[in-house]
Amino acid sequence: MKVTIVAWGREFGMEIGFQESVLSIKRKLEQFLGIPVGGQILSVFGWELVDGLDMEDYPIVSHGTKIDLTLKSLSPQFPHCNKIQITVKFSAKQVTIEVDRTETVRSLKEKIHIVDGTPIRRMSLYFSGIELADDFRNLSEYGISEFSEIIVFLKNMNRLSRENQQTPARKLEIVLQMSSSLINAATIPLEIKDSSTVNELKQLVLSRKILPQDDYLFIHKQRIMRENCSLKWHGVESGDFLYVFRGTVTRGGY
Repeated sequence: MKVTIVAWGREFGMEIGFQESVLSIKRKLEQFLGIPVGGQILSVFGWELVDGLDMEDYPIVSHGTKIDLTLKSLSPQFPHCNKIQITVKFSAKQVTIEVDRTETVRSLKEKIHIVDGTPIRRMSLYFSGIELADDFRNLSEYGISEFSEIIVFLKNMNRLSRENQQTPARKLEIVLQMSSSLINAATIPLEIKDSSTVNELKQLVLSRKILPQDDYLFIHKQRIMRENCSLKWHGVESGDFLYVFRGTVTRGGY
């Protein structure tokens, strides 16, 4: 498909594949414009495209879509840069990941999920023998710094089942943000239990006649949500925005 790259008030076309990664597109731009991959930010409608994902993960990207290219601001105070390299160790391998000191444990889990595919809900992360148990604490609060080693343990399904039984369902106050083609890009506040699946959310919206009968995609934090999984499974919290687009996911492995 052909997309339009928009940078500094100029536009130019680029052919990309439906399965091409964001990182691959950045490498093409590096060859074409001379901008280092690490200095590029690609975004669509204000959403930054994540290096570890490909175009199939972004239903908003199609033939003719405009992708904005901006540059990351480089701080002259390099010694105080918040970016650090950490090592993430699994049972049979290890990977190096770049993170920001101000990132949360949840954000680190999302990056590990992108790199390794490990389900977020099965992860237990440990640093220096201490579990990173609070998803919303910053990494720096746990003393994580350059070259720190994070150990990933996987919870077994029995433990997950017990945790789910012990944790009562909570009511979430979320906001549905419609795409520009749906009811004038309206924002709709909604209250729903975190144990509800995405499909149940869709049926609720349709039953209230908020949207016409059709197929829809729900996106949370730049990821397509799975219909048979709960909002809790997706890490949705009160106050979060869910973006709604017309369409279906047809690729295998979804």
